[in-house]
Amino acid sequence: MRILFLGLVWPEPTSSAAGWRILHLIKLFRALGEVYFVSAATKTIYSADLKSLGVHESVTQLNDSSFDEYIKTLNPDIVIFDRFMVEEQYGWRVSEHCPNALRILDTEDLHFVRQARQEAFKKNQKIDYYTTTAKRELAAILRSDISLIISDTEMNLLQDVFDIPQEKIFYLPFQEDKVTQSDIEALPPLADRNDFVFIGNFNHEPNWRTVEILKKDIWPILRKKCPKSELHIYGSYPSQKVFQLHNVQEKFIIKGRAEIARDTLANYRVLVAPIAFGAGAKGKFLDAMAAGLPSVTTAIGAESMVKSEWSGFIEDDMTQFIERCSQLYMQDELWLDKQKIGFSLFNTYFADESYSIRFIQRIKDDLSQVAHLRRKNFIGEILQHQQLHATKYMSMWIEEKNKKAH
Repeated sequence: MRILFLGLVWPEPTSSAAGWRILHLIKLFRALGEVYFVSAATKTIYSADLKSLGVHESVTQLNDSSFDEYIKTLNPDIVIFDRFMVEEQYGWRVSEHCPNALRILDTEDLHFVRQARQEAFKKNQKIDYYTTTAKRELAAILRSDISLIISDTEMNLLQDVFDIPQEKIFYLPFQEDKVTQSDIEALPPLADRNDFVFIGNFNHEPNWRTVEILKKDIWPILRKKCPKSELHIYGSYPSQKVFQLHNVQEKFIIKGRAEIARDTLANYRVLVAPIAFGAGAKGKFLDAMAAGLPSVTTAIGAESMVKSEWSGFIEDDMTQFIERCSQLYMQDELWLDKQKIGFSLFNTYFADESYSIRFIQRIKDDLSQVAHLRRKNFIGEILQHQQLHATKYMSMWIEEKNKKAH
């Protein structure tokens, strides 16, 4: 079996949760056959070495018919689109040249949800999910045979608000290896941990806004309650505006990229994350739980990740948020109790391989009845027909324009 991943970017597992999510999917599909990864993006020094995983790599060009020849020759059984923009770009080519291939959309998180919440935050208004981005992303979901959703909150939104059929979407949360007792014993003890910490990819707007909130609203008060502590900020791709917040006297320290997030977080006492908007499950909390690091966050931050108890506290009121941070930092017994909850939460809900097993079985079932499934999903076929023509001729026009420019 041949499985083709079409990547928006080359996966960077040390830069973002999306990077290691793609790596997990690649390893999952390696059990089914040969995996190929294609992207038009430029690699960076942080891009994963996919060849070491037995993956075939290729670079393609946007709006270029050379991809048509590539995919016809490869003739994949399964094609995975990394985010809806990639499905828009290549979906019509896959449909035209490999009509029998099973088309899977990995949403990462729902982009229209994150954008709508970001807009509402900036304008201090009610969230409006009925946007142009929603139309585009939902159309991509309907055109695809299966769409992977990482958040149960987003599963409910798609089904209850937008009436997306249940058989079109599949809940696949983060899939991790269990934290063992020996893993726990190897972690730094509480006595060796100091300071507050935040971590997040700065290409992601919610993380930058969180750092702003920490700088302006949280840390000026929290550092008075915990005067011997510092707040350290980690994250890939920090811009100059991030480094401008660095202030040694205020003990607000910009550290930049953490090469191995979990090893870094294991040295700290509390993860402080007053996340104001965003979507999906947050990789930073998985890293924190695995590192034995309790956290204080908002309801949006813990969305789709909290099941009963939280490895720390969830607070939306900023006064209470600061108080919870102080309590967690100062009270050893409370801290140890929350750490244990984190290990339990991690192993119970995010190291449950049954989701992956069910997903692989779903793939096998759907591969045997692709034509039947598409007849049942005729709305998706209509959208495929319309998108194919609209995107196809726009792409051909861009290609001709590029030829003339050269």
